[in-house]
Amino acid sequence: MSLADKQACAEVIQTWGLARDRGRWNELLATFAPDGEIAVSWFRGPFVDFVERCRQSFASGIRSKHLIWPSVVRTNGDRAVAETNIAILVRQSIDGVAVDLTSYGRFFDRLERHDQWVIRERAAIYEMDRLDPVQPSDAFDRMMQAADTSQFPAAYRYMAFRVLAAGRTLASPIHYDGLKETDALYARYAAWLAGPEENQ
Repeated sequence: MSLADKQACAEVIQTWGLARDRGRWNELLATFAPDGEIAVSWFRGPFVDFVERCRQSFASGIRSKHLIWPSVVRTNGDRAVAETNIAILVRQSIDGVAVDLTSYGRFFDRLERHDQWVIRERAAIYEMDRLDPVQPSDAFDRMMQAADTSQFPAAYRYMAFRVLAAGRTLASPIHYDGLKETDALYARYAAWLAGPEENQ
């Protein structure tokens, strides 16, 4: 297990966050394999389509900040699996009320080395979140009293509320620990890292 390879994988993951938040779309595309896939709360599918959706959101004025902690990387030849603690910060207006979302979770990545290390697949695994007013107000209190957030799992309750309020749809399944689809994801990544080729 090469330390240089682990550092290279971690650098790709950090570059993803900076490029995503700063609107550096070519740099963002370069962090993934051309046919890579991503699954987050509001999108599931080809990474190139995800980037285009991010570009549109960025152009509309919506900004987010990804705080990305050091990654734990396991490698096997030209394959790697990385797990990274993250916090996603988003500011937006809902019904005229400025709010800040804070969502904690992990990026779970499969990476491959070709000429360089790139992400082959990413799934966001959500853990907990909160929604706060930028400025406390009666309007925020009324909005939250009327909101039916209890319909969503606690791991991504306010993320779901924010996504729907922004006019997007939720991309099921949304991963969190204890969900059978998330257990299957862990197993699939482990099998892929171990090989053989048919486990891709």
